[in-house]
Amino acid sequence: MESVKVKVDGMTCMGCVRSVTNVLTGVAGVKSAAVSLERAEAEVTFDPAVANVGQLKAAIQDAGFEAP
Repeated sequence: MESVKVKVDGMTCMGCVRSVTNVLTGVAGVKSAAVSLERAEAEVTFDPAVANVGQLKAAIQDAGFEAP
């Protein structure tokens, strides 16, 4: 397993946090996602043999948020 912090822009409320958490945990290979509204980031633990950071960022962007 590998952990990475991904910047998430555009979150304004806890509903946004839930949305980002849900899309990240829906990515194959993701074990957990801890999303922080205050820090505007997500700490994601995933299996690098199954998922990569590009897929995580794409999931965030597909949900309507920015992952620079």
